[in-house]
Amino acid sequence: MGYIGNQAAEGYSSIPAKQDLTGATGTSLTLTHPVSSAESIDLFINNVRQEPTTAYTVAGTTVTLTGSVIATDDIYVVYNGLALQTTVPPDGSVTQAKLAPSLSLGAGYFQGENGATGDTTNGKGDIFRVHEQQLDTNTTIAAGDNAGAFFSLTVATGVTLTVNGNLVIA
Repeated sequence: MGYIGNQAAEGYSSIPAKQDLTGATGTSLTLTHPVSSAESIDLFINNVRQEPTTAYTVAGTTVTLTGSVIATDDIYVVYNGLALQTTVPPDGSVTQAKLAPSLSLGAGYFQGENGATGDTTNGKGDIFRVHEQQLDTNTTIAAGDNAGAFFSLTVATGVTLTVNGNLVIA
């Protein structure tokens, strides 16, 4: 997916090299940090290294064991690598200050094949429009609105153009 402006920064975490899981029971362990694969950690149970994908699998922060552990087992994990974190800004959080100065957002307001869209307060002040020559979707020009089509305008068969305001075809 393309970006407007600078690429999002990659985030890395500084983590402890080892995590103690002593006291865990059953066939599932929970890691403090997500990892991308079983090979991203070294799992030790009672100081015996377990074989990745054979003795255990990993999905995010969950380690699933093929055997079972008891509370007295000494369990620890040594992290070899962490899942890469890419920061995605929340919806609605990107401001004009974060966009390239050369980017023009425009205010326009348009009606047609794509429905009605745009800024109804400032966008109706725009004067020049660029459009296709054939209308393929039912469209209504509202009372009090002015619309213009330049050169030729063809309304496709079965499509209705309703004009309650003003339409100039030049």
